[in-house]
Amino acid sequence: MSVKTLPLVFINLGGEMLYILDQRLRATSTSEDNSEKVMNDIVGTLFSKTFMDELLKPQQLYSHRTLKTVLTRLAHASIMRLNPASMDRLYELTIMAFKYQVFRCPRPKDLLLISYSHIDTIRELVKDTSVVVNQVDETHRKIIEVYSSLSEGEFQLLRQTLLIFFQDMHVRVSLFLKNQIQNPDGRFALPTSGPVPHGIVVPGLIRVFDSKGREVRRSEFPAGGSYSSPVREGSFELHGDRVISLGMNMYVLGGTVHSMFSLQQTYGTPNPLAKEELNLLACLIGSLKAENMPRAEYGFRINLFTTDQEEEEEADGTSDGAEESMFGVINIQAMQDEQSAAELARITGQFAEEEEQHENPSGNKGDDLLAMMDDL
Repeated sequence: MSVKTLPLVFINLGGEMLYILDQRLRATSTSEDNSEKVMNDIVGTLFSKTFMDELLKPQQLYSHRTLKTVLTRLAHASIMRLNPASMDRLYELTIMAFKYQVFRCPRPKDLLLISYSHIDTIRELVKDTSVVVNQVDETHRKIIEVYSSLSEGEFQLLRQTLLIFFQDMHVRVSLFLKNQIQNPDGRFALPTSGPVPHGIVVPGLIRVFDSKGREVRRSEFPAGGSYSSPVREGSFELHGDRVISLGMNMYVLGGTVHSMFSLQQTYGTPNPLAKEELNLLACLIGSLKAENMPRAEYGFRINLFTTDQEEEEEADGTSDGAEESMFGVINIQAMQDEQSAAELARITGQFAEEEEQHENPSGNKGDDLLAMMDDL
């Protein structure tokens, strides 16, 4: 397991989270001042020197529970507040987006290009606040310094660590389902076409050489897909063309839209599929409110429910009927006596205690990071 995975996880998940929040702030016509404050506060916390210095220490990747706790604290670094159901859904969306990017990553080393794409877009979100932009640039320089010297084997280990981390996450995302890149069971359908990774020859040709290294004959074989020559390599510098579209904001509406599904879309055309997925998130997110704010600042609320009925159905847990009918979910009701229930609860409690002790005998992993965030 790689001990250098955590910084990239936070940068990429944090980037996806900011994409979603930025889209919702725009969709609800939140004032420019409040939107700018939310972005600056969250980005300032994510890219703060103390936070990043802690992440860059060699360490094992956190569990999903700990990672979600830290991301929740990060999301609440400003005047915005999400209820637990909203945060669960937000975490699932960010995880599945990053999982897809890792799956589609042409080479293990291109994980850096995905991360740099997130950093580039985040930098654009806070471009009007020079202090925060400087924080982003400083973190970017540290990432380049730490990861540019890694070997291909170390990048492969890093990618394998991420895949192991994602292997049990199969959340269905409507954006992916409608683009037919995700199956109904939540697993991704990877294409067998397109450009091969940089430095790789298009498969389908066998060359035979003699003992002197001279080519004596060629033969072709079916490669099982429609592959093309690789595109140019993306820039690994502080600024430059990353070439690949993975890691760009797929929720941007209007302007030049780059998504992880196509290299380029037309100008001024909104992405309705991304909007529909965020509307699903809108059925969960609560409000934005002020906490411990000076009187000169005002909290604000974003109503993300279309109707009051949807809000009541979400609260009652009855809003998933359509999805169940779509995928043929069968509800099974089982009965058990009180003695069996008590015994099961006792065994479950033992497992929970053993798991906590096994994860970290001296305390919960991430506690130091959470305590440090309280001081920011």
